[in-house]
Amino acid sequence: MTIIKNLSSVTNRIGNAALQADRCPTDIRLLAVSKTWPAEKLRDAANAGLTSFGENYLQEALLKIEQLQDLKLEWHFIGPIQSNKTKDIAQHFDWVQSVDRLKIAQRLSLQRPKNLPPLNVCVQINIDNEETKSGISESELFDLALNIATLKQLNLRGIMVIPSKTDNIEQQHIAFRKARKLYQNLADIHPSIDTLSMGMSSDMSAAIAEGSTMVRIGSALFGQRTTPISTGRVN
Repeated sequence: MTIIKNLSSVTNRIGNAALQADRCPTDIRLLAVSKTWPAEKLRDAANAGLTSFGENYLQEALLKIEQLQDLKLEWHFIGPIQSNKTKDIAQHFDWVQSVDRLKIAQRLSLQRPKNLPPLNVCVQINIDNEETKSGISESELFDLALNIATLKQLNLRGIMVIPSKTDNIEQQHIAFRKARKLYQNLADIHPSIDTLSMGMSSDMSAAIAEGSTMVRIGSALFGQRTTPISTGRVN
C-alpha cells in the first residue's frame, strides 16, 4: 500500500508541475530509481504500475533483472561506468543514461547483442562542473554525440544531468535551463534526440518547468535508501 500511495503522490506532483508549466503531464516519463532496494520491492512497484527502473550498481541490478525476468520491465543503467562493466550492461539493459566517454560508447555498441534492438543512450553532462561527479563538460557534448550517432548498436536519445544539490529554487532553474538549451541545440542536429533526463525527488518541479522529459525518482517512491544489496561480488 505504501508504494501505491507514494506513486499516487509523485504522479500528482508531476501532473501539477506540468500543468503549471503549460505542459502535458503524459510528456514526462517517470523512472523509478530502485538502487539498493530488493527485488520484492520492485515487484510491488511493478504491480502498482511502474515499468521503468534505474539502477546504479551493476551486480545488484543483474540479480534483480534475473529475479524479475517474468515481468516486462525496462531497465536503465544510471551510474558511472567502468570499462570492465560494459559487456554486462550492453547485454542486460535497455537504456544507459551515463555515457561520458567515447571509449565506453564504443564498447557498449560492440558488445550489444545483435539480436537486441540498439541500446538507448544518453550523454551525461556535468552541468555544474563538480569535481566529484561524472559527466562531460558542455564543450565536449557535441563531438561526443556526433561520434555516438555513428555507432550502429546505439541509439542516441538525449542527455542526462545531475545538478548541484540545493534548496534554492532559482539555482535549480538556472542549472536545468542551461541543460534544456543544450538539449534543444543537440536535438536540432540529431533527429533521434527526444529525452532530457533531469529532476529527482527534491527538484522535479523545477526540472519539469524547464523542459524535463524524464524524472528519476527514488526516495519519494521507495523511502530512504538502505545499503546496497549483497551479491557476493564487488559492484
